[in-house]
Amino acid sequence: MSITIKTPEEIDAMRVAGRLASEVLDFITPYIKPGVATGELNRLCHDYMVNTQGTTPAPLNYAPPGYRPYPKSICASVNHQVCHGIPGDRPLKKGDILNIDITVIKDGFHGDTSRMFIVGEGASILAKRLCAVTYECLWLGIAQVRPGARLGDIGHAVQRHAEAAGFSIVREFCGHGIGRKFHEEPQVLHYGRAGTGIALEPGMTFTIEPMINAGRAAISELPDGWTIITKDRSLSAQWEHTVLVSETGYEVLTVSAGSPAAPALLVT
Repeated sequence: MSITIKTPEEIDAMRVAGRLASEVLDFITPYIKPGVATGELNRLCHDYMVNTQGTTPAPLNYAPPGYRPYPKSICASVNHQVCHGIPGDRPLKKGDILNIDITVIKDGFHGDTSRMFIVGEGASILAKRLCAVTYECLWLGIAQVRPGARLGDIGHAVQRHAEAAGFSIVREFCGHGIGRKFHEEPQVLHYGRAGTGIALEPGMTFTIEPMINAGRAAISELPDGWTIITKDRSLSAQWEHTVLVSETGYEVLTVSAGSPAAPALLVT
């Protein structure tokens, strides 16, 4: 496993890319309302990234081995869509839950982040609880990051909290190293045993992005070759940050003025 340790100059570039990715989510938040189509959200985000920020949307035409090129600039996953939802003509409805996943490239470096949104009023108690617990899972995973900690510590913290709430972990997708490449080593699982896996070192940068289902963990892929859904059609939620292992702990790189605060369970 070859993990790239970032130099101070590369870390500075990652901070810029991460902030810009988060600012796309700040920008799009007021437009997320009942009646808007996810394709329109994609159009707005693309224009903002390209023409306002001067960034490149990393998902557009991204084609890892075995995949057809991804056709849009953002991922927009609604309700039982787990991840990689392709924006389209479907209008959002009151009570929908929506994940928007943004990755930008700036000066050769990637910033990758996603947030959950509750559309309008009328979301179920289950939907609200799922979104909240998944956010807590993200931050409990982030809180494990420090030099000398193990990758398994992250997954263990996420899994323990999600399963204690009665939810399940999607295991087929995970966080990943990130930098000059969209996806680098290591893979960051959202389940596992504490004290296992590689030791974290200062200068590592990777995403933590738990995907949590209200029902069973099983997933399937739609015929579009990208969109992943829950097999039992239960709701799914995901939050994502890009994280740096610092000399003394962690630094979240994908933050901006509109970023939600860390959850109360981490405030001491």
